[in-house]
Amino acid sequence: MPKALPTLDVSSPLCCPPIAAGAMGSDAALEVALRLKALADPVRVRLLSMLLASDEHGLCTCELAQAVALTDATVSHHLGQLRKAGLVDGTRDGMNVYYRPVRDSLAALCHILDPA
Repeated sequence: MPKALPTLDVSSPLCCPPIAAGAMGSDAALEVALRLKALADPVRVRLLSMLLASDEHGLCTCELAQAVALTDATVSHHLGQLRKAGLVDGTRDGMNVYYRPVRDSLAALCHILDPA
């Protein structure tokens, strides 16, 4: 089993220079690593892809579970990891939770990884 990274509040977008800008400090590297670790799963990449393609209302856990052929509980776990990393957000509507991507956080992560 992989070693767990420390828990930090990573709910806000990253605010550090791109990796190519120079040597990154340990705190900034940890924040980037926590977000990338949340994405380092094919199911989570698929879920994020579906959320990015959805409308502003988002998609319900049950819709996502059906699309990836997994149980609601398993999909909720994956979405929880993406939520802890600040990459998705959810809103409860009755018995359902609708998830949407946090585009600012994703854009910040893309900016940091851009080698230009």
